[in-house]
Amino acid sequence: MAHIDISGIDYFLSDGTQLLNGVTFKVPDGSKTALIGPNGTGKTTLFKIIAGDITPDEGVIGRSGTMGIMRQFVGQVRDESTVRDLLVSAAPPALAAAAKAVDDAELAMMEYDDEPTQMRYAQAIVDWGDAGGYDVETVWDEVCMAALGLPFDRAQHRPASSLSGGEQKRLVLEALFSGPDELLLLDEPDNYLDVPGKRWLENKLNESRKTVFFISHDRELLNNAAGRIVTLEPGINGAGAWVHGGGFGTYVDARADRNARFEELRKRWDEEHVKLKELVNMYKTKAAFRSDMANKYQAAQTRLAKFLEAGPPEALPLEQNVNMRLRGGRTAKRAVVAEKLELTGLMKPFSTEIWFGDRVGVLGSNGSGKSHFLRLLASGGTDPEREHLPVSDVEIAEVPHEGTVKLGARIRPGFFAQTHSRPDLMGRTLLDILHRGDEHRSGLGREAASGALDSYGLVGSAEQKYESLSGGQQARFQILLLQLSGATLLLLDEPTDNLDLHSGEALERAIDAFEGTVLAVTHDRWFAKSFDRFLVFGSDGKVYESAEPVWDESRVERAR
Repeated sequence: MAHIDISGIDYFLSDGTQLLNGVTFKVPDGSKTALIGPNGTGKTTLFKIIAGDITPDEGVIGRSGTMGIMRQFVGQVRDESTVRDLLVSAAPPALAAAAKAVDDAELAMMEYDDEPTQMRYAQAIVDWGDAGGYDVETVWDEVCMAALGLPFDRAQHRPASSLSGGEQKRLVLEALFSGPDELLLLDEPDNYLDVPGKRWLENKLNESRKTVFFISHDRELLNNAAGRIVTLEPGINGAGAWVHGGGFGTYVDARADRNARFEELRKRWDEEHVKLKELVNMYKTKAAFRSDMANKYQAAQTRLAKFLEAGPPEALPLEQNVNMRLRGGRTAKRAVVAEKLELTGLMKPFSTEIWFGDRVGVLGSNGSGKSHFLRLLASGGTDPEREHLPVSDVEIAEVPHEGTVKLGARIRPGFFAQTHSRPDLMGRTLLDILHRGDEHRSGLGREAASGALDSYGLVGSAEQKYESLSGGQQARFQILLLQLSGATLLLLDEPTDNLDLHSGEALERAIDAFEGTVLAVTHDRWFAKSFDRFLVFGSDGKVYESAEPVWDESRVERAR
């Protein structure tokens, strides 16, 4: 038995802005409930409240069953943690505490070899066994084989940063679905997963008897796996929740019907308000000349006061107005030319030409080298000319390769980083970043900067620092910077991963109107429909072209 009961949750940001307003709903036992809503409405914050990481200003969270959590950082781990650390992060608290005690004791043994340290280590080993550590290592062995193709004893000390984002996600998801927790809290579990991985996740959600509450913006996943949908809807005083008791297939029509009812109810309320005010004014005029009208005047005033006290019907949720505009510019006809290009240790040599105006989807399984290919283009290709240097200060790791890939005349690559890692933007507000400009783009006055932010639905976050934004807000801001920088070649690494549904549609329209060339690594089946052709990184190490999306390429066959 596992459920969540959320009642009257209010939450205020440090600047006094109300983020959540009276959020109330239930996640029933055994259900697969999705949480959606515009970026920045508080989805991850609500998850942190449910997990106990932060405390709401008002309201209570009730739940039953043990809870396993996958947090948003999974897929972006770039520190010194290992595969074992990732698995421990998904383990029950008692097991995680026992694992930490063993780690601490082992470190102490490296420095001191006295009897107390040895006894402490021995006790930590006993506690690890009592907590079920050896049993869980058997499960972790199966998890590592499924996610990485390696047994636990070979994988456990491998740096988590050496795994792709999708491999990190798959590893933790395998552990959670195989673990003892009856309730799973998953923050964007489909991000970084390739399409076979997303299909695997859909099957796990449908087959599992666990109660699962998850955040997602993937319409295909929502349609195939969510039985109930909770929407956080922005309002003047913070976001409230609306629950749709069905799947995504009926969600759009149900929401449109609901909004239409709100409009009709508000129209009737406004009409009744006018009638009551006219009635009060009429009796007020008559009471000035006839004393017998005083009681009716008083009654009309009382009726109007009660009507206003009850208030109008629930207002329509605020809709974000996201209007992305990617300008681009004319370039040489051949935008990218690759000749016998080999990504060292990843893919076999291949040659291709990408022409001005092409929309090319880059497809393949996780770890196949797609992001490496984009990074190589983003750094200007082989022996780049000055005009081919990237139009931002995003850090681009060197990509070992053989052969050549060259960019055409007037090609200025604009790179969208999948992890949103932008050290150059850290500690700065959005308004300050736009106001100051940099060597790639001119600074904007306050009014122009606010207008640019408004077109991307970010004007309310103008004074927030970049790192405090949600993943979707960071994604939109990165795209805005590309718009302002004059890029003529857009290199987008999973651009829709953190975008809400409305923003994803806006990005699709912007790409369609962009005067230039677009290459996008994507596992978004809906987003890929808008591309002209596809470069597929195959499981046999070969890169080939396709006129249609190819989603069934498995993990690349190589020594691990």
